[in-house]
Amino acid sequence: MKLRTKGYALCASMASIFFMGCQKETTPIVITPQHYYLATDKITEIMIHDIFSPPVASRIFAYPNVAAYEIIASHNKKYNSLSGQLHGLTPIPVFDETNGTLNPQLAALIAHIEVSRELIFSEDRIIELRDSLYNVWETANKTEFEIARKYGLEVASHIKLWLDKDNYKQTRTMPKYTVTSNDPSKWQPTPPGYMDGIEPHWAKIRTFVIDSSSQFKPIPPPAFSLDKKSEFYKELIEVYNIGNATFEKGDESEEVKIAQFWDCNPYVSVTRGHLMFATKKITPGAHWMGIAKIASLKTNSDFDDSVFAATKTSLAIADAFISCWDEKYRSNLIRPETLINQYIDENWKPILQTPPFPEYTSGHSVVSGAASTALTDIFGDNFQFDDDTEVPFGLPVRSFSSFNEAADEAAISRMYGGIHYRAAVEVGVKQGRDLGKFVVEKLKMKRA
Repeated sequence: MKLRTKGYALCASMASIFFMGCQKETTPIVITPQHYYLATDKITEIMIHDIFSPPVASRIFAYPNVAAYEIIASHNKKYNSLSGQLHGLTPIPVFDETNGTLNPQLAALIAHIEVSRELIFSEDRIIELRDSLYNVWETANKTEFEIARKYGLEVASHIKLWLDKDNYKQTRTMPKYTVTSNDPSKWQPTPPGYMDGIEPHWAKIRTFVIDSSSQFKPIPPPAFSLDKKSEFYKELIEVYNIGNATFEKGDESEEVKIAQFWDCNPYVSVTRGHLMFATKKITPGAHWMGIAKIASLKTNSDFDDSVFAATKTSLAIADAFISCWDEKYRSNLIRPETLINQYIDENWKPILQTPPFPEYTSGHSVVSGAASTALTDIFGDNFQFDDDTEVPFGLPVRSFSSFNEAADEAAISRMYGGIHYRAAVEVGVKQGRDLGKFVVEKLKMKRA
């Protein structure tokens, strides 16, 4: 079941459906996975509106999920707290039982919404949803709601203090990336927007699980060379030839369909005459969080299990971006489009728009490797699912026999799209899987 929201009226209507019959003070408020996805889908919608970059979006997913999970873990013997397991996270406040009986799912959802509000720009959009839900809950059972709200906000404040120390604010004032070298191997801004390099200091963000941003430092890319016999040039001409062959096949080719399905570029510049505007999409992390939702719904996971799956996946994704960006601005490798236009074919264009940051390793490959490993650990291998995450963006459903199959397709899509060399894809997905394996082995979220 996929829930979408379009304004206050719909939010209130859906909330009313969920709480139909809960009109008496003594009637407990029942929180279901659908409530959780109503809130998380709204956050994703806001992130698309606010055009958060893929690394920043991964941070926005992780912290609210941890807030919700910590409340669940403190009241569900099935789960362990993440305090002491995630860098800098201390135990959340203990609920004072003299205040009454806590609805932990309600408190978890309130904490999730409150932490999310702290991390996005368009606060009015999440406040609109929050207030509509608050109104329904307060009407259904004011006492239960107030107890949960007070504790949920207390936990949210604790998580806010933790996230405030992850160096994110400091990176906002650090210098932008500037092209200062004449080295032909180094990254240059790409058309049509020629935007500055995104998040050049993301490796300085505090990691969640991995020891450091460089813990999973990949092997270097093939040495830059325009010698036609070199490994690098072979990879360059491979991208060029794939692009030409794909173009000749047309938009109905499988390669184009795969490239477009996994595009996940949150800001695509479109130029028409003197007018330039952007089309907005979800990020790679958001796509994989959508897959986590699909898996949870398919397995009929309850609220607690759904939050667990989303939290574990979002932590793997967040650390994957830190690891990947650490390498991107270390190797600082030029994109295929730039070299092909300079040395091979000035009129060549990739199927996808080249994103504004260095090439190696492929972000989507690293993130897909990490996310698929976390999801496989949760739901098992050979987990068949129909991925309808991109339907709202005009793309059809694609089906996969496992999370690993989806990750491999996501990785190769970057070559089909003309924005990555083979090494960035193959090394990137391994980097992500190695990182993902470390995350699932180190985190002890479920009790034995």
